Amino acid sequence: MVRKLETHAALSEDDRRALMALPYTLRVYEPSSYLVREGDAPEQCAVLLSGFAYRQKQTGSGMRQIVSLHIPGEPLDFQHLFLDVADHNVQTLTRAEIATISRVALRELARSRASIGHAIFVNTLVEASIFREWILNIGRRDARSRLAHFLCEFAIRLDMQGVVDASGYELPMSQEQLGDALGLTAVHVNRTIKSLEADGLISRNRRRISFPRWEALRELADFSSRYLHLTQQAS
Repeated sequence: MVRKLETHAALSEDDRRALMALPYTLRVYEPSSYLVREGDAPEQCAVLLSGFAYRQKQTGSGMRQIVSLHIPGEPLDFQHLFLDVADHNVQTLTRAEIATISRVALRELARSRASIGHAIFVNTLVEASIFREWILNIGRRDARSRLAHFLCEFAIRLDMQGVVDASGYELPMSQEQLGDALGLTAVHVNRTIKSLEADGLISRNRRRISFPRWEALRELADFSSRYLHLTQQAS
């Protein structure tokens, strides 16, 4: 979490020690476990130590829309740090190790140390920027560009956290879950993946994906990393 916060904001050694001194509880969750439920009053802030998680909302008829994907090292609930009722669900995508921190303790630390509060605020703004890009992706790009954009973003975010190697990465989502993130049916996702593979834009070994033609994939995706704010000064 400290490393993630320092991506866009400067923290002093005292700030780091204060964050590391927060009491926390470690627990391993199985896939699809709920970490936050819509309508609940959050008491803890979860940090994803290993595995993957996602945010989702459901219609009254139970149809699901995945609205974000989270990778190791990311805090999962800054968005409810100052809100008393959860307005969406957070679930584990894979088996995951989670550290939970008292919401009250983290909120008080953010109030008492301006630099930590600033770092949390900037982190939340970047998450909002990613949400906006996801809305554009689902609303205005075709299926091939939509999936290509998702794959580009996921690869870059993993690379920022040092998770990707030269052989690519393990995509932790089923085709149904990809469909719920991209507004497509599982059948359409399957067809689109095969299309990208046939064009040599991606290479698959089961769920492991690599990018033999990375720049061509980015061009198809209409992908610019500007919305990830990778050049945001840590100040």
